[in-house]
Amino acid sequence: MKGLVVILKDFGGIVTLSITAFLCVVIIIISGIYVSGEEIVNKPNKQQIAEYHISSEVSEKTESSQAVSVSLAPKGKVIEQFISPYKSKTAYNRVYIKNRAGITLDIKKYLEAQNPIKLKKNSEVQILIMHTHTTECFLPEDRDYYTDEDLTRTRKQSENITAVGDIISEKLNKAGFKTVHDKTEHDYPEYNGSYNRSGETVKKNLEKYPSIKIVIDLHRDSIAGNGTDRVKPIVEINGKKAAQVMLVMGCGETVANHKNWEKNFTFAVKYQQTMEALYPGLARQLALVSSRYNQHLTTGSILLEVGTESNSLEEAKYGGSLAADALISYLNTLV
Repeated sequence: MKGLVVILKDFGGIVTLSITAFLCVVIIIISGIYVSGEEIVNKPNKQQIAEYHISSEVSEKTESSQAVSVSLAPKGKVIEQFISPYKSKTAYNRVYIKNRAGITLDIKKYLEAQNPIKLKKNSEVQILIMHTHTTECFLPEDRDYYTDEDLTRTRKQSENITAVGDIISEKLNKAGFKTVHDKTEHDYPEYNGSYNRSGETVKKNLEKYPSIKIVIDLHRDSIAGNGTDRVKPIVEINGKKAAQVMLVMGCGETVANHKNWEKNFTFAVKYQQTMEALYPGLARQLALVSSRYNQHLTTGSILLEVGTESNSLEEAKYGGSLAADALISYLNTLV
């Protein structure tokens, strides 16, 4: 019995000691929070802050990178390729043609023909640049893949084909050939009927500026590769990548109301020859097609494709700039 009393006394002492210690801790905490009636916020030290921000940033980056890896996952390859014009079966004196119209062509005849137009420098508006497919755009950078995030069309004029048109227009104006650049959208909000709408734009400009002699419908092309792959046509000029360009000309042999197509074609083959002379390989084969492309509206109409949706905007701008230089060189012979 005495042994039991001793044990209980000892246990009571332990309990008392534990309660006393607990009350001391509570008093210390309370005194730490309140000093002279002011509340002291328990702030973490610098090391704790640093560790918090690092762990927070890591978790945020992990989440964002996972999201990016999904949305920016490569959808297909971009195949860089020099599309040689020199394999053409219809060629003469630096002019290479892909004859999709299936007619007999004598390139020499067109090269020796009289120029269909005459120009005046530093005078009235002579040239119109417009875009049937105004929203066509390019990759934002040079790379070997594309993703779902890479648009093929955008209304942002700093990123679509009108940005290339700005460069060409600026060069022509500086060279003394007064140029109007019409950026009217013809493929938005609806793509079908784009040529009908762009034809109306050409007519309005011809009515406003009767002095216009040349109409350039500026596009960018699209070339599919194997499967989901896409092709970007590239030529290196002066150590820099340029998007290759291509003239597309309508043929009126089997198309109604396109009687003056040969005058446009004469203009085009002479321009093609000038590009090849100044910048070999810049121009792909000139495509002759049984169509009009609104080229029946003037006798100085051309359709010029600059690169594809897989070229970078910078490559397209450079290719367009070189094409403009060659055009100026040719136009100087028409003054």
